[in-house]
Amino acid sequence: MTRHLSPDSATGAVLPTPALTHTVLADTPVGPLTLVAAGDALTGLYMTDQRHRPPQESFGPPADPAEPPFAATIAQLRAYFRGELTTFELPLALRGTPFQRRVWAALCTIPYGETVSYGHLAARLGVPSAARAVGLANGRNPVGIVVPCHRVVGADGSLTGYGGGLDRKRQLLAFERSDEALFPVEECG
Repeated sequence: MTRHLSPDSATGAVLPTPALTHTVLADTPVGPLTLVAAGDALTGLYMTDQRHRPPQESFGPPADPAEPPFAATIAQLRAYFRGELTTFELPLALRGTPFQRRVWAALCTIPYGETVSYGHLAARLGVPSAARAVGLANGRNPVGIVVPCHRVVGADGSLTGYGGGLDRKRQLLAFERSDEALFPVEECG
């Protein structure tokens, strides 16, 4: 198994990190989702034709979808699309700059079914003039849906930018505001 080295955030020591593996959840209401993991932590969730999607060969070899963290991710995504789950509880290992990781953490505080503007999110982070930087970090979110970047809208409430496309963003927001499941219960054994 190939291992990569990365600095430990607490000590700065260089620690080995597991190689990436991936699996594909093909039957979702938003199309196939490629799930990427490093060991037992999810590092990516990518839609087909997603902007800023890394090359497929960077995802590592295919893995068994029944193994961690894929099994839990798939179960939670299915529950989300059935309307039974509003917050994901998954081990994440997100790779990005410190500012990007701060933005991604702030995205997780946006309640299910609600939206905030890029400017509002920037103000929450204590940098009210950084709406554009927040938007750029939002667009680089490596685990869409799980880290709900689709809940961020323009200052006037308009749908702006989404790595998975505006149609998917519209679909996810409409779903979260309705009481109808995107996945019928009988389809999600």
